[in-house]
Amino acid sequence: MAAFPFAIRATDGQARTGVLSTPRGEIRTPAFMPVGTAGTVKALTVDQVAATGADIILGNTYHLMLRPTAERVARLGGLHRFMRWERPILTDSGGFQVMSLSKISKVTEEAVTFQSHLDGSRHVLSPERSIEIQADLLGSDIVMQLDQLVGLPAPEAEVAAAMRLSARWGTRSKAAFGERERQALFGIQQGGTMEHLRRESAERLIETGFDGYAIGGLAVGEGHEGMVEVLEYAPAMLPADRPRYLMGVGKPIDLVEAVARGVDMFDCVLPTRSGRHGQAWTWDGPINLKNARFAEDDAPLDPASDVPASRDYSKAYLHHLVKADEILGQVLLSWHNIAFFQALMAAMRAAIAEGRLDQFRRDFRARASSGSETSA
Repeated sequence: MAAFPFAIRATDGQARTGVLSTPRGEIRTPAFMPVGTAGTVKALTVDQVAATGADIILGNTYHLMLRPTAERVARLGGLHRFMRWERPILTDSGGFQVMSLSKISKVTEEAVTFQSHLDGSRHVLSPERSIEIQADLLGSDIVMQLDQLVGLPAPEAEVAAAMRLSARWGTRSKAAFGERERQALFGIQQGGTMEHLRRESAERLIETGFDGYAIGGLAVGEGHEGMVEVLEYAPAMLPADRPRYLMGVGKPIDLVEAVARGVDMFDCVLPTRSGRHGQAWTWDGPINLKNARFAEDDAPLDPASDVPASRDYSKAYLHHLVKADEILGQVLLSWHNIAFFQALMAAMRAAIAEGRLDQFRRDFRARASSGSETSA
């Protein structure tokens, strides 16, 4: 029996809307998780994040194990207490950052050995150590198995080997995790853009048995169309009665297309990263507040929003802040972007419940493509 009940309230085609119930609160799906890499959603307080409607955030094992160390976080009461976020937290396993950020990494059957990108110190991350950090030291609510990621394009043999190693690491992660009532463990499907490898991965994960299932190994070079092709079949390979989580995605159009194909959960650094660089996401596509055409635009980003960053500040003021390199500009745009992503998820939940997601998709794509800026 899965640790956290998952109730699907309505479906529309392959899309689903529901609630994942955890001891720290309900997660409404489809859900977008703001990324709190190092114990903070960049530029925002937890109260600002909560005000956007976020039910859950993501923390990162790799960054927290290096600084301030998972052991220190544990001594200070766990990640929830450390950062003052009392709602659910999902932690990723650290595998992606080990492959992408570490100075040198070596993968063996037992573990991955790597050098810190901060100071060159050597570390070993095994499936068991990743579970210990996430579940026991950080105290996350949703724990991810350790997996091996391969950037695309890549030879089939390399993708297959990484998928099978990830499956074996998933079995070891499950054994290390054991049975817990207040925490859940998700497995990660791999296989690149090859349907037969995705199917084999799903079958191995289901045999092991997890509380939820992630679709990994996308948004790593295959492009939007390549990702959508995989999403035509990958979510349906995973159990229909458990949450499906597309890792590291992404742009609003990616979210819309993935939800239509049966994905329930997402995370991405895009909202805050865009905000720190002067970009705002809107229903008419992204806009670049550095653009001179906003210098005397007295309208807010979204007058209908409940979030002050979206409703109470003019584009002219935001343009000024960005051009003057004022920190407040980064704060307000990051806050607005997180709020927009949450509003997008809420709109899709409503569309699914009312059986009109297909029309929502068409309208969203048409409006965003007609209004977006090439300079953004």
